[in-house]
Amino acid sequence: MDMINSSKNTFDFIVVGTGPAGAVIAKTLTDDKKTSVLVLEAGENNDKDQPISDSRFAPELEEQFYSQYFWQGEGIPQQGVDNRSFEWTTGRLSGGGSSINGEQYVRPTPAVLREWERLLGPLWSPEQAIENFKQLESFHGKTNSPEFHGFNGRLNIRQAPNYPPSMTKKLVTAMEQATGFKKILDYNDPRTPIGPFTRWQLFQKNNGQRESSSTAFLSSDVMTPDGFGVNGRKLRVMYKSTSLRILFNGQTAIGIEFLKEGKKVKAFARKKVIISAGINSAQLLMLSGIGPANDLIQVGIPVVFDNPNVGEFLTNHTLNTATFTVNQRDVSELQRDPFALYTGGAFLPNPLSGINDRRRGVQLIGIFSEGNLTIAILFLQPRSRGAIKIQSNDPLKIVLADEGFLDNRYDMEAIKAIYKTYIKDIAEKLSSIDRNYKLINPTLEMIENDDELEEFIKENFGHNHHQQSSLRMAPFNRGGVVDRFGNVHGVDNLIVADASIIPFTVDGNTSASAYLIGYTIAKHLKE
Repeated sequence: MDMINSSKNTFDFIVVGTGPAGAVIAKTLTDDKKTSVLVLEAGENNDKDQPISDSRFAPELEEQFYSQYFWQGEGIPQQGVDNRSFEWTTGRLSGGGSSINGEQYVRPTPAVLREWERLLGPLWSPEQAIENFKQLESFHGKTNSPEFHGFNGRLNIRQAPNYPPSMTKKLVTAMEQATGFKKILDYNDPRTPIGPFTRWQLFQKNNGQRESSSTAFLSSDVMTPDGFGVNGRKLRVMYKSTSLRILFNGQTAIGIEFLKEGKKVKAFARKKVIISAGINSAQLLMLSGIGPANDLIQVGIPVVFDNPNVGEFLTNHTLNTATFTVNQRDVSELQRDPFALYTGGAFLPNPLSGINDRRRGVQLIGIFSEGNLTIAILFLQPRSRGAIKIQSNDPLKIVLADEGFLDNRYDMEAIKAIYKTYIKDIAEKLSSIDRNYKLINPTLEMIENDDELEEFIKENFGHNHHQQSSLRMAPFNRGGVVDRFGNVHGVDNLIVADASIIPFTVDGNTSASAYLIGYTIAKHLKE
């Protein structure tokens, strides 16, 4: 009998979402055969669909053609970037964002994790984080420090390509010469967080297939294709199940109301309700009565706990590009490993931070597309903050987000400095290595002209889905929504575990941090 129709719609834990945090939590908790877990996923299991499994589709997945895999929504026009608006969207399928992202595996550096540790204690120290990453990871690549990598975990990480092509080598050599930072082998080695490199670490199996949280933690040795645990595991994953609100008895979370095939259904949790819904987590808390009381009352939501921090402090890395012509003779070599996706990259200090700064402030990603070489430029230390506000008590309406891009003037100055120091010098060195490589957008003249450069940055601004910190993990009086274990302040038996609880901005892609958060919280729950 399906648990949904039986009287047994009560579980030890309910988890909302199958992204990196949710899937890891579900698997880790049900490793104890006595523990029952219900997982709710609004989308379907699309692990076998070619656009999801074949990594070559990763750069294109956000095109409209693949909208069936996404929550659809748009943020409000951004004043800092000429009132342009950007998609406010994430994966709506098994694996969540990990099934549709660009596959880059970038751990937060010890410098960032020390800030977490100072705020939250040793559970979030760099040492503890490295231990947890090692347990999660099955690393396939080269490193000078194998003690920092795991080789027996479930999460396949492939370092690619094995043999860097000429285009990558030329770009990375130019980056070395332009920045003065030596080439590094392994950017996830805590000893070498800064420098250019020829090989990215990717969420991939050795054959180039995508490794998502779904393929790694909800695979056939964990559950059947229709979501029942195997080998005595008390796991039930329900697809096409959209969570509407958290159910409370007073201020104690007791379950979830969700929509399943047009019907409202309730499921109950004996121990904890765990929200791992990514960019939708803030909305789910607000719909359930946890958030700024005035906003909730205005849209007719009864207040369970008044927390003005819910939805605040939203942060996202910035994204811009620089485009180069290439030597056509270098193009065919890229097909040796079509799953490598990227043509080199670098992590560099914030150019505004001064000569002694060795923290990561900038991420450069080489991408060959449409006949040109593009460097994607991410500023990793933005000071701008956005917010997520509830507009309506309708749970099926996408919440409106104001990401606040470039609201803080510092971010614009930092991005301009990246072009004036790094990009300009990389362009000059790359042209001297091979004159077929010329910077065409922006031109060197545009970089030299402050007004033109600013206009270019606004027009060329992109969105990279690195949303974090809208439900910060911090004490309540320091802007927090959850404590160091993910427990939501002011109520009982409710946890949030995903990138929305990141307390201080991470210095790279957010998926690895979401895995870390899920695994750390799951291990604590098992103790």
